[in-house]
Amino acid sequence: MFEAVREVLKYRNQFLDLLVGVPNYERYVEHMKECHPGEPIPSREQFFREAQDARYNAKGGKVSRCC
Repeated sequence: MFEAVREVLKYRNQFLDLLVGVPNYERYVEHMKECHPGEPIPSREQFFREAQDARYNAKGGKVSRCC
């Protein structure tokens, strides 16, 4: 029972992250371990900061959309 609830919450969190445009950190860590085993893995905070910078500062801090 608790495992089923945990699984639902996991997918709900993934959905909400994608809804607001935040990439999944756990999936990123898995990718880094599989495809880039020698490279350092940034912390969750560094990952989030880089994702936000890539999303909002891609054009010198200018937002190119209305919302």
